[in-house]
Amino acid sequence: MNVIEVSALTKRYRETLAVDAIAFTVREGETVGLLGGNGAGKTTTIAMLLGLLVPTSGRIGVLGHDMARDRFAPLAQMNFSSPYVALPARLTVAENLRVYGHLYNVAGIDRRIAELADELDLHGFLDRAAGKLSAGQKTRVALAKSLINRPRLLLLDEPTASLDPDTGDLVRSWLERYRAQSGCTLLLASHNMAEVERLCDQVLMMKAGRIVDRGTPSDLLARYNRDDLEDVFLDIARDRQVVTA
Repeated sequence: MNVIEVSALTKRYRETLAVDAIAFTVREGETVGLLGGNGAGKTTTIAMLLGLLVPTSGRIGVLGHDMARDRFAPLAQMNFSSPYVALPARLTVAENLRVYGHLYNVAGIDRRIAELADELDLHGFLDRAAGKLSAGQKTRVALAKSLINRPRLLLLDEPTASLDPDTGDLVRSWLERYRAQSGCTLLLASHNMAEVERLCDQVLMMKAGRIVDRGTPSDLLARYNRDDLEDVFLDIARDRQVVTA
């Protein structure tokens, strides 16, 4: 089953073509990386998948629903995490999670918050105002919020930004475990190439609003004759010619 189906997806802001007729699918249980430099169209694509932006043209299907006609139907089974989207600053971490739990109609919300606090090491600041958290703490709370409803589809924008290497590794391990246990599908936008190589089954390379290459991490490394996905990223960003072995 395809959890995401995108065809001819386009978003234009007056003279700016932010997303240019892209097409891709994401299968159930798969983790797909959405890569590209700043302004490549990644965040705009995710916003359209969430129903926050209306496409100029094209089609988006999520969990079997056409987002143009029935965009609210899949939302209860989706969630989103970004450390760049602030939670209400005056509410404590626990209060924020409780609010989102009620929005998603999560049964046993206090038990679910306790589970996430154990798994993401939140106990030390559950009663602290969200606005007084460190950058790394905010990142972990954003991830907890995104998992509150046990989503079937999880959209992640830089999920380990601002985390130290140890905590970042714990989060990546947790995402791997969550996907294995739940069958969740992940779409991951990241600038951490090691993270992408570790987590992703497929990679979509975006530039200037278009998907300019795609494949498994190993396919891309072989195609560009590189040992590191960061070098592949730089080759595409700088229009360097593919060098075959």
